Amino acid sequence: MTQDTVRPAPAVAPAPHPEWSLVLPVKRLTLAKSRLAPFAGDRRAALALAFALDTVRAALACPAVARVLVVTDDPAAGAELARLGALLVADEPGGGLNPALAHGASRAHGLAPHAPVAALSADLPALRPAELALVLASAAARPGRSFLADSPGLGTTFLAVPPGLPLDPRFGDGSRARHAAAGAAELDLPHVPSVRRDVDTGEDLHEARALGLGPHTAALLPVLDARTYGGPPADGRPTPADPAPAPRGRTAEAGCR
Repeated sequence: MTQDTVRPAPAVAPAPHPEWSLVLPVKRLTLAKSRLAPFAGDRRAALALAFALDTVRAALACPAVARVLVVTDDPAAGAELARLGALLVADEPGGGLNPALAHGASRAHGLAPHAPVAALSADLPALRPAELALVLASAAARPGRSFLADSPGLGTTFLAVPPGLPLDPRFGDGSRARHAAAGAAELDLPHVPSVRRDVDTGEDLHEARALGLGPHTAALLPVLDARTYGGPPADGRPTPADPAPAPRGRTAEAGCR
């Protein structure tokens, strides 16, 4: 054995991007997005699935993301999302959104103990990989938990934690205030609208449409427009809002709040 054979190997340079694990909650499609019923009618479940498909598709296209775990007990949604490359996690706790996210984060830590973990809303149909990368880079620079508020500023669409720390999700009505009160740092990123625009109502969908929808959601819009307008919409005609928009406080449905 020569000196060269026992010389310590040089340190491996860190990867340019952390290999994030993302956890997305997907509610049973028959129960998801009830506030979209006045707009989508019997296409509500299909629209909820399209939101999740476009969110997962964009997340997997982000170079900082190594894996996407979807927590769901819906077999149809799970099969479609798995075909895109998502890893399925059964909603074993069965106690609602936050236990499901905590369970998914625990599974993510088990798969990749040294990777940071983030919970991401599953109803971001306009999500852009480049904007998600900016959010992840900002979260990676933080020593502790961090979150991104939704567009109205009351809820949360993103919650991140460094390797080894519990996610401690506090989604639901007013989750922005609850995450901040629990010590998570709010990410001040004004130029990531697609990561903040979750969709619960027709008005929300109109705003997401203006940002540019993913292919699964966009494919459903002509059907919904024809139902509402009696034919294909004219160029620039907006997607209608719900007849009586609900208060902007958020409820936990197919995504995070």
